Amino acid sequence: MVEMPGGGLRAGGSRHGARRLGPGLMERRLYLPRMTDCGAEALAAALRSVGIEAVVLPPPDARTLDLGARYLGGEECLPAKVTLGDFLKVVEGPGFDPSRTAFMMPTAEGPCRFGQYAPYIRKVFRDLGYPEVLVVSPTSGDGYQQVGSLGPELTRTAWRGVVASDILRKLLLKTRPYEQRPGETDAAYAVSLRQLCATLEARDLRPRARLEALRDGLTGIRDRFRALPTRYERGRLLIGIQGEIFCRMEEFSNDHLIRRLEACGAEAWLSDASEWVWYCNDEEERLLRLTGRRFSLGMLGAKLRDHVQHADEAALRAPFAEDFIGYEEPETVAEILRAGDRYLPQAGASGEMVLSAGKVDYLFRKGVDGIIDISPFSCMNGIVSESLYPRQSQEHAGIPIKNFYFDGKGEDITDDLEIFLELCRTYQRRKPHPRRYPPWFS
Repeated sequence: MVEMPGGGLRAGGSRHGARRLGPGLMERRLYLPRMTDCGAEALAAALRSVGIEAVVLPPPDARTLDLGARYLGGEECLPAKVTLGDFLKVVEGPGFDPSRTAFMMPTAEGPCRFGQYAPYIRKVFRDLGYPEVLVVSPTSGDGYQQVGSLGPELTRTAWRGVVASDILRKLLLKTRPYEQRPGETDAAYAVSLRQLCATLEARDLRPRARLEALRDGLTGIRDRFRALPTRYERGRLLIGIQGEIFCRMEEFSNDHLIRRLEACGAEAWLSDASEWVWYCNDEEERLLRLTGRRFSLGMLGAKLRDHVQHADEAALRAPFAEDFIGYEEPETVAEILRAGDRYLPQAGASGEMVLSAGKVDYLFRKGVDGIIDISPFSCMNGIVSESLYPRQSQEHAGIPIKNFYFDGKGEDITDDLEIFLELCRTYQRRKPHPRRYPPWFS
């Protein structure tokens, strides 16, 4: 761990010191950051299925930023402030017992400061006199397989939760801009999320039975969204959203940018959380090949995991083949990585920037009208991506690409957003790849 004078974090994450899940956790309440409503709730439900008292932290607020800023050096990215601040809100809440409290703070390999969140948070709790607090840190270095140390089925249930939450989020974002009675789509989403979590947290379900229950539940959720009063008309701007995963997924951190887009008459296509998991899997296998372990038990395990995850994903997405016409995600993450290789080779960089480079080409060919990159202020991924976007825009028929950086200060971005959308309207009239629509669009 690299600590800065006076507190703060530097790049240089490592798997060393990442505490494995397991001992002592069953006797604690485990708090999860609310990176995304449905994704975090689904993961908490999966953890409850093996007997862990897992809860998702309340949405961040101004108090979150105030508490986080007290124990950071001021140069950290916004997700560090938000996660630490939300954890400290638990500490100042009634009934806090450090010996019965745990926080989940995943970590990652590579140069991003995210790799230092977990060790620094442990240091903060030690300095506050709470060394008993447990911080559990599954790592991207093994595709977050440490989650499976809590039970043989947890990894699979958690993965299904990630996929199901991606589906639910996509239903929300593709329906809400066309609703006739404001608020009904959000209400359907809330009911559907509770239903989804009830299936994920059910105890003693065999894998096949849980998969069938999830698929049946998602089919019912699909029908609930289809029944909402909507007016689907062609021509609305479709904006691809990519960038740093926490900031793009967490509404408070990005100042509710997607809702702002919708208020301006646009529709958002938000990159899935599962995309990151597939990238981590691919990166693990690439490193196995690089270190001479192409034919090894580690590679065999990774390939078997990929096979099972692909099968589960296909089963859960099957009922939505018609609904997601024009919103299809890539068949494999390799498709994204190949497209981005000429701009930012995977072998020479890591993290969301690699995915963002390739996703520009994919979204361009799917007929989006513009692309927004959401990142925390000073984020390396956002800065590197921003340096690539002018060339990528030029080589993709001039598609508008705009970076939005966030630091928690709540600056008004309305003017910048409206100017960007005007550029998107101009591009929409001449774009070379038309958008495909589900059959109910008039």
